[in-house]
Amino acid sequence: MAALAGVSPGAVSKVFNGTGRISEATAERIRDAARKLSWRPNAAAIALRTARAQAIGLVLSSDSKVPGVGAGNMDFISGIESVLSPREYGLLLNVFISGQHDEHHFYRTLAERQRMDGIILTNSMVGDTRPELMTQLGLPAVLVGTPWKPGAIEYVDADPPGAGIAETVDHLVELGHERIAYVSGPKDFVLPVQRREAFVQRLAEHGRQPHAVVSVEYSPARAAEETTALLAAPVRPTAILYGTDTMAIAGMRTLQAAGLRVPDDISVVGFEGLTLGEWIDPPLTTVQRFAFQRGRAAAAKVLTLLGETVEEPVPLERPALVVRGSTGPAPR
Repeated sequence: MAALAGVSPGAVSKVFNGTGRISEATAERIRDAARKLSWRPNAAAIALRTARAQAIGLVLSSDSKVPGVGAGNMDFISGIESVLSPREYGLLLNVFISGQHDEHHFYRTLAERQRMDGIILTNSMVGDTRPELMTQLGLPAVLVGTPWKPGAIEYVDADPPGAGIAETVDHLVELGHERIAYVSGPKDFVLPVQRREAFVQRLAEHGRQPHAVVSVEYSPARAAEETTALLAAPVRPTAILYGTDTMAIAGMRTLQAAGLRVPDDISVVGFEGLTLGEWIDPPLTTVQRFAFQRGRAAAAKVLTLLGETVEEPVPLERPALVVRGSTGPAPR
């Protein structure tokens, strides 16, 4: 293989053992030679030599009683795999069910029973104690999102505070909306807290107050319930922003079932940028969060903590409003 790639055996060892520094171009040439020869390194032998499991853990939290990864995480996971797989790292997916597990015990069990070299955490929470726990466990960790406490953990700044909210409010105000409601994510998650604050602040800058702001789990069913409650009020909103795209789709179906037209009677905005949103009727206006990029950035950062070299660019764009057919002028 070294001869086919035009390198020394030592260079091959560096690539597949994760030791030393080597250019990405050379590393890719070596991996290409390995593919042509249908050669794969022995994972058990690598673990013995390096004391590594060649695996990264990913923990997703769920409010549902049944573990699920959710539509919004599929591109995120694909982004992680796009960085780990070429470097012969595996991904260990774990789902934490909120309210059913003792969280510290959950992570301790992962560290003790599932061999992993590092871990990717999601859903930064108010009062989050996971960073200190990762330090106690000696487990390199990267958080996707803004930490509750600065300096507590390495993180990927995927959503600068309030990103996408100001653009959304500006868009709706320009369309003439004055009664804008927000069906937000969980009250104890950092990102929804920041988004709610940004929502209220941006409306104030336009001389407006929120029509309503509610906090619920990231759940289509809960979004549908809150949409029904908003419609039952004496005065209903003319636009609703939802915490995720799947929540927005559930809200839109609820509005349509009530005989309302989107966007003629009421405008709807999601928050995620799922491809699915392009194919519903009407197509969903949303804030694109670039989930694939978030996954790549998280994987690259945790590998860097392990001393690996990730030389290819890992861009991470700021969330941006994508205007489609679910928003329109406020009804008169």
